[in-house]
Amino acid sequence: MSDFFIVVSLYAKAGLEDQLREQLVAVVEPSRSDEGNLRYELFADRDDPRRFVFVEHWASPQAQQCHHTATAHIRRFNETGASAVEKIEFLYKLDSLV
Repeated sequence: MSDFFIVVSLYAKAGLEDQLREQLVAVVEPSRSDEGNLRYELFADRDDPRRFVFVEHWASPQAQQCHHTATAHIRRFNETGASAVEKIEFLYKLDSLV
């Protein structure tokens, strides 16, 4: 199985931008330690303070799926931080060709 990449945007509910930023930043370091993680970056959109973008690189789609469904830090975010999210856009799920 080839490397697997994800680009996803999360939009904060109006007025909850700082809260969401803090909660998203909190998942970065533990996610970088997840099995199969090769890159896990969080960005803030310069033109839209409500938009945050993750660029993720995983050893396989299965590693990313495990991260998303079985790790304590993502479960904690879903329980406590997801309420600050207005919408999520999966921009791309990519396989590396070379």
